[in-house]
Amino acid sequence: MSRFHAVYDKLNQALYDMPYEKLGISEEVREQVELMRMQLSRAKRRTETQDMELAMDMMVVFSKNEDDRNADSAIIERLAKKLELHTMAELKTETMAVRKLVKAKGGAHNKDTIQQVVDLLAKFKQIAGIDENSVLDGPALLRCLEKSKSLLIPHEFLCPISLEIMADPVIIATGQTYERESIQRWLNSGHRTCPKTGQKLNYLTVAPNFALRNLIQQWCERNNYDLPKKEISDDPDIASSPLAEEISSLIQNLYSSHVNLQRDAIFRIRMLSKESPDSRVLIANSGGIPPLVYLLSCTDSEIQQHIVTALLNLSLDEANKRLIAREGAIPAIIQVLRNGTQEAKENSAAALFSLSILDENKVLVGCSNGIPPLVDLLRNGTNRGKKDAATALFSLVLNQANRSRAIKAGIIPPLLHLLEDKSLDMVDEALSILLLIASHPEGRNEIGRLSFIQMLVEIVRDGTPKNKECATAVILELGSNNSSCLLAALQYGVYDHLVEITRCGTTRAQRKANSLLHLMSKNEHIPFVPRK
Repeated sequence: MSRFHAVYDKLNQALYDMPYEKLGISEEVREQVELMRMQLSRAKRRTETQDMELAMDMMVVFSKNEDDRNADSAIIERLAKKLELHTMAELKTETMAVRKLVKAKGGAHNKDTIQQVVDLLAKFKQIAGIDENSVLDGPALLRCLEKSKSLLIPHEFLCPISLEIMADPVIIATGQTYERESIQRWLNSGHRTCPKTGQKLNYLTVAPNFALRNLIQQWCERNNYDLPKKEISDDPDIASSPLAEEISSLIQNLYSSHVNLQRDAIFRIRMLSKESPDSRVLIANSGGIPPLVYLLSCTDSEIQQHIVTALLNLSLDEANKRLIAREGAIPAIIQVLRNGTQEAKENSAAALFSLSILDENKVLVGCSNGIPPLVDLLRNGTNRGKKDAATALFSLVLNQANRSRAIKAGIIPPLLHLLEDKSLDMVDEALSILLLIASHPEGRNEIGRLSFIQMLVEIVRDGTPKNKECATAVILELGSNNSSCLLAALQYGVYDHLVEITRCGTTRAQRKANSLLHLMSKNEHIPFVPRK
């Protein structure tokens, strides 16, 4: 794979440096070359860390941890991009594929798994700013296509997002035209690109396309077609909506000298930030984050709890992650994580996880001494608290410097406890973190105890397919640096279990098991490796 990517890089550079003008290359050929360059640049490396991060994201999203927060949505957009399910075309294709799968399986086979996939697709649609009842919804799609076919609606009259005839067409920065409601939902979801072309938008204002609107109206009159009843507005400024006015008033109340007024405003902002992406964007654009961060240092535990939860919800928007960190929120959140109520601690951990999706925030959390209180929550928190702490710590220890901080904070004993206590259902999370810790010399020294090796072998033998995959990866990481770990694993009977995994394990588990067997056979310090 590395060799292929080296070739990709060389080809990409060669095509970039090509003197098109001197060679007299035609415009058509040049466009083909540019297309190839784009494809080469998209061929990004996939590392084990990226695989683990994807697996952790999936675990978080599919978690059955039911609560009243939107914490899991913090990673939905990242997951959509990793799975390449974040554009209209991709979501439409995947929805159709899932529908075929359900039909093929008769709705009975793996019913829970299919439902999880359907639910996840719905979240992806919401993040993409696509109405659940629009083109991606089965009945709506069929109705729309049937109507389009029977009336032969001109293609240019259809909104590229909803595929419905436009009642209020507007032009965006790239010159593309969309239905106002559809493109506004897209922009309010935090997107800053054109849905159709993918180009970055230089500005977000929209302008009415009067010429196209008149053509659509004339066509409708000739064909006796009734346009959908929508309020048409020529004002591109959406900041005058009732929601925006309410948010503006609430933010003013944050500066009030009356504590009760502040408290009510904070609670309402918490609720609004949970309800929709539109609200999160409006709160941030209206200047709501600075006063929230300032008030986070107050001594009222209830107010702290509401603010940290509001910041958690606001951080679901990627632009807000940077803004929240820039306002100095991370040290204040860590302080709540240390001294707040139980719910405040849990939501603080979830907020740190959401913020740490950005690499610069991983560094900031580590330098602000945020890892020790997360380890304490992992050790002493409720089940929900442990899960919040584990996901935050996994994200943070993707940073090399934070691994050393986590080891010094005592992360390994509580992780081993999570492996022992199966009732917590956090074996995958614990193993994923331990795999990263095992890449650090200090971590290997502490992890490589015989009792831990025995526990790993038991997981390889009796765990779920994902458990076996992670445990095998940890043994491989330890054994690659210490032959005594390999010998201990063999003494505990890992060989037969590895052979079984090479036959029927997950693809990644098979790869890891084969690598581990190969390592054992080549290690001169191991006197005997069974052969079959």
